[in-house]
Amino acid sequence: MLEQNLKRLEVRVDDLIHIVALLKEENKSLRVKQENLVSERAELIEKTELAKSRVEAMISRLKSMEANP
Repeated sequence: MLEQNLKRLEVRVDDLIHIVALLKEENKSLRVKQENLVSERAELIEKTELAKSRVEAMISRLKSMEANP
């Protein structure tokens, strides 16, 4: 009986060790993805700001052309 309980406990501990290893790998992968997404977001914000500046410059030029035909 005791031997059987110990064996069951050993199997459960082995299962938990395996699950912890899988979770560590998943966590590592998610952190890398998060870093990539943060970097991508920063690039998109920068591109959006650049596009906004260009559009505003075009609008200003069009207004000045309109005012000085």
